[in-house]
Amino acid sequence: MIKLDGSFGEGGGAILRHALALSTLTGKPFEIENIRKGRPKPGLKAQHVHSVVVLEKLSGCSVTGCEVGSEKLTFVPGEIKNKSVKVDVGTAGSITLLLQSVIIPCIFSGKTVSITIIGGTDVKWSVPIDYMTNVLVPYLRRVAEIEVQIAKRGYYPSGGGEVTIKIKGQNSMIVKETKIDNRGKLLSIRGISHASADLMEAKVADRQAESAKIILQDLNVSTNIIRTYNKTLSIGSGITLWALFENQSDEYTTPIIIGADALGERGKKAEDVGEEAARKLKAEMNSQAAVDKYLADQLISFIAVTKGKIATSEVTNHTKSNIYVAEKFLNTKFRIEENTIISE
Repeated sequence: MIKLDGSFGEGGGAILRHALALSTLTGKPFEIENIRKGRPKPGLKAQHVHSVVVLEKLSGCSVTGCEVGSEKLTFVPGEIKNKSVKVDVGTAGSITLLLQSVIIPCIFSGKTVSITIIGGTDVKWSVPIDYMTNVLVPYLRRVAEIEVQIAKRGYYPSGGGEVTIKIKGQNSMIVKETKIDNRGKLLSIRGISHASADLMEAKVADRQAESAKIILQDLNVSTNIIRTYNKTLSIGSGITLWALFENQSDEYTTPIIIGADALGERGKKAEDVGEEAARKLKAEMNSQAAVDKYLADQLISFIAVTKGKIATSEVTNHTKSNIYVAEKFLNTKFRIEENTIISE
């Protein structure tokens, strides 16, 4: 039984999410204490409980201590089956964070699964669904067929967003090593600016997009930002941007992708939201890294399996926490050389 300390590093939910993923992948049970010890309200939240619910439906795992507020959990993994499952978080709990617990075991399972989650697609302290779809998933497609469908958007506090991810996994964890450490010239910038239909008259999605384009115009490349308005249970908005670079490696057929995002909120001008996302993107680009700091922590479990290296703009506490978990479950050792993360 692997023992984990949930207060390690940044002390958030990432330790639990990645432990669930790697436990299911490897078949090794674990026990975790001090769950989310570093947060104002420690213990499991609804999205963490529903991460386990999804895995129960997909794999028949068994668990004790899985209720909202619990600071200790024991998890015995099952085996991923060919299945279609649907789970409603019941809140604006992040869909993308929930999926961190299931994507990695599914892509190496050799099974075909369809997972529909109802919850928050664009909420604070989590990866927006457009970032996951357009920045993270392209890298994971080198080992599995992955399709993401966004049926509805969900903002805080009511949620109600709906996303379906379909994964056809491969049978083996023996794959070509991952190497994302050298990018070529900038090819283009793309993005999605979205807002509730209630904000259409105020042209919020359009103003976010135009503001971002002004900040990015000195890069002198094609910039295409899609604007969308959606019927939602709660009013909200946001923008995700990603830059495509020439790939200087033979590892991928897709470009190197760097992303950034910003979320609207009451009292925050749409122009400020667009500018925030654009300046975040430019800061990541100016670092000359091949992987932005948000993608780096999401790729740790992946490169723990494939081995290899990624060069990022910053090694965050989230990234260090995920390395801690990966080394517990896999025969992998990480080392960090400046901002390059190497898995051996």
